[in-house]
Amino acid sequence: MMMSHTQTFHWISSFLEAAAAEQGAATNTQLAYGRDLKDFDAFLARQNHDFLTASRGEVEDYLVYCDAQGLAKSTRARRLSAIKQLYRFAFEEGLREDNPAVQIAGPGQDKRLPKILSEEEVDRLLDAARNSGRALADQLRNTCLMELLYATGMRVSELVSLPVSAARGDPRLLLISGKGGRERLVPLSEPARDALAAWLVVRDKADEAAQAKGKPPARHLFPSRGATGHLTRHRFYLLIKEFAVTGGVAPDKVTPHTLRHAFATHLLANGADLRAIQTMLGHADVATTEIYTHVLEERLSDLVLERHPLAKDGTRKPGGSTSSEGQ
Repeated sequence: MMMSHTQTFHWISSFLEAAAAEQGAATNTQLAYGRDLKDFDAFLARQNHDFLTASRGEVEDYLVYCDAQGLAKSTRARRLSAIKQLYRFAFEEGLREDNPAVQIAGPGQDKRLPKILSEEEVDRLLDAARNSGRALADQLRNTCLMELLYATGMRVSELVSLPVSAARGDPRLLLISGKGGRERLVPLSEPARDALAAWLVVRDKADEAAQAKGKPPARHLFPSRGATGHLTRHRFYLLIKEFAVTGGVAPDKVTPHTLRHAFATHLLANGADLRAIQTMLGHADVATTEIYTHVLEERLSDLVLERHPLAKDGTRKPGGSTSSEGQ
């Protein structure tokens, strides 16, 4: 018996609600899983199947179809993860008597290292932010955005949605609400605190003027007249591209997420503990953070090539001397 559209929607929505409640799945994760499962459902419908009747063979056929579309391994892995979790949920809830995806191995993910900005490039981006915008308020806001992003390694969604209450009282630590509602404290650098204080003065004056006209007080640190009430991720993405062009940094290297990578790699390169970086980034598993150790590996490699006696000109002689006297 084929499932109706209403039954299919109920399966997906029930699974997503359970994922949010039990696993703390973030909103963006839920949306991605929802899109993945709708795509899988459409594929099954073309094969005259649905979630209730699909077998392991149909799931594997779908993965082959995704591969033929040229989808990245990471995308295919996420889609299979969504399917597996849906069927595990269905099995546990008694909606199906089996889990057709339980033994299917994922394609794995390409281990791509993140694009890294040098400290000099970050300085140029910060300088560009300080001098961007048509008015002083724009410059102070842009400076605050960039200083906070680089000082804390926040995700851009966390940055733009920061409540203004988190910034009150010249905080030394910033409370960030991350994925799945998990909170973490991240220290603020002195430049970030200075930029925050300067922006608050201008922001609060604008907010007071708006309230005088009968508008409610703005809840967010970076308020906007849009539906969300705060600066959008898309708007900030465009801003950071403008800073790249102005600062002479290749725009294709610069996204809000590359500032997060820069935060982590620059800390690690200067001796920070990997576990501390994990905590500040809000990674649930240190394995996610370990991708940044490639920076440390590069430093160690350079150290050996520059300092090890065998890397220098001349050949090593017994007794510790080299063929070049005086080295």
